[in-house]
Amino acid sequence: MPALLFLLASLINNVLELIASHNFAAAEQQVRAYQAQRGATPELAGALSWLARGALDAGSYDRADSWAAETRKVSDGLLFGRKLDADPYLPTAMGASIEVHAQVMAARGERAESVAWLREQARLFAGTSISERIRKNINLLTLEGKPAPVLQETEWLGAKPPSLAAVRGHPVLLFFWAHWCSDCKGEVPILASLERTFAPQGLVVIAPTRLYGYVAGGEDAAPAVERKYIEQVRQQYYAGLPGMSAPLSAVNFNTYGASTTPTIVLIDRGGVVRFYHPGALSEAELSARVRMILK
Repeated sequence: MPALLFLLASLINNVLELIASHNFAAAEQQVRAYQAQRGATPELAGALSWLARGALDAGSYDRADSWAAETRKVSDGLLFGRKLDADPYLPTAMGASIEVHAQVMAARGERAESVAWLREQARLFAGTSISERIRKNINLLTLEGKPAPVLQETEWLGAKPPSLAAVRGHPVLLFFWAHWCSDCKGEVPILASLERTFAPQGLVVIAPTRLYGYVAGGEDAAPAVERKYIEQVRQQYYAGLPGMSAPLSAVNFNTYGASTTPTIVLIDRGGVVRFYHPGALSEAELSARVRMILK
């Protein structure tokens, strides 16, 4: 394979491997070599965004914010004459640049400024694929301690879901999942164990999901076809939660910012969000969180 083609094919994978070993200097060297040969491309924006996320995870806030700003500049330049979601790299890159800058501001003690900036970005990117991701970051900074947003329940799989108002007085665990999500499937035994332990104390589990427009293998699917496929996934992989009710709505995912699956939300007996977590959790940690809201 010619050197340039190899560079194009392996750029982001190489950057990810180097970030995983905390070798940011070598990762940036890969990015700059690509940039010198190809200039500003969506792939460059994607690689820069991973540098920004890696630096944020490492607590290197100045470096993270600098790479996030560069990601945003490259992405903004590439959006002239094209839509954000028309490219496979730009939504991820743009979303990461917004997320990293907001989290850096919050880490520096600029929480209110971060929330205000995120709300501005939410208006700017309304109707795009990154709106859920922006809402997730707003929720991370604001949702805990606030009344839980209403769930849309006009469509569902499994048992008819109760409204949050109807289960007021019960602790509630919301589990946002996707049919393609392996981490979601891995969380099922944990949720089943929690349900056995805490349902006698009133715990209610509601598991919102949504349509994504495709089924197995990424094959495009009409809503009726995808809905049938999701039901098959639910019966096969979520059999440990036979009573699981699953509201089916993209609105719920946008409201709760569930761009990461699973997203787990714990609501106390008074209907107030006490825990908001994008990502999977161990049984020990989730059990401890449930016990806290039961007190």
